[in-house]
Amino acid sequence: MRLVEAFASIQGESTHAGRPCFFLRLAGCNLRCSYCDTGYAQSAEAGRPSEIPELVELVRNSGLKLVEITGGEPLLTPETPALCRALLDAGCEVLIETNGSLSIAPLPAEACRILDCKLPGSGMAEANDYGNYAWLTPRDEVKFVVSSREDFEFACDVIRRYDLAAKTPNLLFSPVWGRVEFADLAAWVVESRLPVRMQLQMHKLIWGDRPGV
Repeated sequence: MRLVEAFASIQGESTHAGRPCFFLRLAGCNLRCSYCDTGYAQSAEAGRPSEIPELVELVRNSGLKLVEITGGEPLLTPETPALCRALLDAGCEVLIETNGSLSIAPLPAEACRILDCKLPGSGMAEANDYGNYAWLTPRDEVKFVVSSREDFEFACDVIRRYDLAAKTPNLLFSPVWGRVEFADLAAWVVESRLPVRMQLQMHKLIWGDRPGV
């Protein structure tokens, strides 16, 4: 596997927002979302070669028990499920963020799988693997990154069509940075009456749009 960056920070998103967390960003992505903010991790050749024991040791040395594996798209790396298992066995709480186009079935159910549902504004909505929703557990999360009212309505339809609220209580709506006003998304969420949670990217509010934080 190839490691693009490893760093300690505040978890900026998900139901774990605000918690100190150690991040492992792996190289390679099969999608090209219109709002991507980690283009430096898209290439499969980005970063440096790494082995699972080295990454587990990095996390151990950080002193943090919460770790997120992200990308890029970490499920493009065949060793990712084994990395999750090794971190869980080391006593870590594991979050893994995936773009929703590849099966989450190989990932340990004890990890928290944060699954993107790509909306039309991303340009990648046709890549969604809706079969993933059969694998969801109550600890997993589904994230909808909204760039327009059309995106919001698309997300609401997915929630209803796949009865996602019955599978997990963690349904998250995020505004695309600079495209949707926070107040507009908040109003749409309230209006929908769906059991969802609005979130902002805390790390961007604190440090702006830059890598490694």
